Amino acid sequence: MRTRKEMKADAGKVLKRHYGLFLLLCMVASLLGGEIALTGNIWKDGVGQGGAFAPVSFSQGMVVNLVDFTADIARGEQKRREQEIHEAEERYVEESERNKDAILGRSRGVFALVVNKLTSGAYFMTLLMGIRSLVGTDSGAIVVMLLGAMLLLLFVEIFLTGVYKTVVLRMFLEGRCYEKVSVQRAWFLLRVKKWCHVGVVQLVTNLFAFLWGLTIAGGIIKHYSYYLVPCILAENPAVGTMEAITLSRKMMKGHKWECFVLELSFLGWELLGILTIGLSDIFFTAPYKVAVMGEYYAELRRLCQEKGLDNGKLLNDRYLFEQAGAETLEQAYGDVEEECGKFPQEDLQLNGIHKFLAEVFGLSVRQSKNLEEVEARRSRGFELEADREALEGTVYPTRLYPIPEKRKRKWVVSLNYLRYYSVWSLLMMFFMLSFMGWVWEVSLHLITDGVLVNRGVMHGPWLPIYGCGSVLILLFLNRFRRNPALEFILIVVLCGSVEYFTSLVLEIVHGGTRWWDYTGYFLNLHGRICAEGLLVFGIGGMAIVYVLAPFLDGMFRRLPVKALMAAGLILTGIFAADQIYSSIHPNEGEGITSYEAFPASREVEPW
Repeated sequence: MRTRKEMKADAGKVLKRHYGLFLLLCMVASLLGGEIALTGNIWKDGVGQGGAFAPVSFSQGMVVNLVDFTADIARGEQKRREQEIHEAEERYVEESERNKDAILGRSRGVFALVVNKLTSGAYFMTLLMGIRSLVGTDSGAIVVMLLGAMLLLLFVEIFLTGVYKTVVLRMFLEGRCYEKVSVQRAWFLLRVKKWCHVGVVQLVTNLFAFLWGLTIAGGIIKHYSYYLVPCILAENPAVGTMEAITLSRKMMKGHKWECFVLELSFLGWELLGILTIGLSDIFFTAPYKVAVMGEYYAELRRLCQEKGLDNGKLLNDRYLFEQAGAETLEQAYGDVEEECGKFPQEDLQLNGIHKFLAEVFGLSVRQSKNLEEVEARRSRGFELEADREALEGTVYPTRLYPIPEKRKRKWVVSLNYLRYYSVWSLLMMFFMLSFMGWVWEVSLHLITDGVLVNRGVMHGPWLPIYGCGSVLILLFLNRFRRNPALEFILIVVLCGSVEYFTSLVLEIVHGGTRWWDYTGYFLNLHGRICAEGLLVFGIGGMAIVYVLAPFLDGMFRRLPVKALMAAGLILTGIFAADQIYSSIHPNEGEGITSYEAFPASREVEPW
């Protein structure tokens, strides 16, 4: 058996090879499961009970706060709790208003409202009062709340936290042998229809561990006896509940102390986490520990196979721990190699600037039969990409997985978004999305403030930042459409930059007048951009790239080119006239450049 030092060295190499992905996986896991100690407990801070270095997760924090509220109501302290909530919310707003330049503003905006009410506990009080009104008595409400808290925690632990841990382990294990691990592998349990089954196995295992924990010594022993259950499920999610528990117990026989010492060897890293206020935990220790666990499981699995333990045949995913030979891959993916060999390469049949625009920006000066054929080939090529990488041995070969996987219906693998947009189509999309942005802004103000206002610098029914941002996304991020995660990040960066500098230019040109101001919003930068708006940009941008823009372009392609050109030129003329007039007489007034009458409103995008 490899020594502890050797396993850690191998884990370090695996982590280095896949650091970005593994870091992301562990950050999400820490939020779900509270495995990383955080400084301060935001769930109790609202009523002045915060503590330092309290391990907390989103779900656990909600349940703890829910139980606390229920206990207060049971003791007849409802009025005191309501007063504390009110005072906490007022304090958040006052502190934010004293520092106008605070990035973590909490006096305005939807995000600030949600954060204030969540941290103060207002949502829980509202929930409790609603339940009490339904059941009619305080005692009935308390029972419902306690049951609800336990069911919520149980549901989260079974079908979210526990299952996600298995997914993370699976992706770490794949990273041991393969150069690449696709983010889409996070859905492998859904593809084999074992998500709920894994959750149930985790539930029974945790229940046994809890019962053994009542004996103290037995709880410690069984903690290590059941240590490998998540790893076994990561390899074979079809294994039965008692089979997984029994197999883990047999594999850990004679290795419990060894495992304890292995965990103890991370003490230095834990101390470093305290000194760095948890930063080293987040950026290194957490993914490193999971990588070491993967190496440890691989070693115990090897010993299990050598000893021929009962139920060892359940560990049947051979190619999770070794790469398949060329002949084996050829037999499984022979059709892919044949299809790839016949698959025609993209041939734009364009020259000069036309070819440059098409390749870099996905822009066609004129639509042609050749471009449509290339679009179809690109879409099919994207579908073959994963199978080709498996054939080459760079990713895990899913066709060799013991459990048949259902072919994934990826909405992103569609020829629709892998297309070339014509100049006239983009021009029409600019106007349509600018209009849709205007409708969104006007409707939002009407709903939140009950007032109908014409939003934006210009007087016409359009907010050009929406149309401009959409066109820039389609052009400048053309090459990243095959990677939705990266596309989302770049959309946020691009749109955030556009909004920030547009705000700055408008202020300079119009003598300091602001058409939107995020001062007081949670996570804002100089009042020009905020997390709330950027999140909307990111989600909206993804919808535009993968759904809306392809749909609109399909409609425009059915129109006669001359009609499309005429409509585009007419709209451009009207827009230019509005732009000239608005540069001299910009659209101003309450709800547009003045927010005093609308303190709770959400002022966003300009023009």
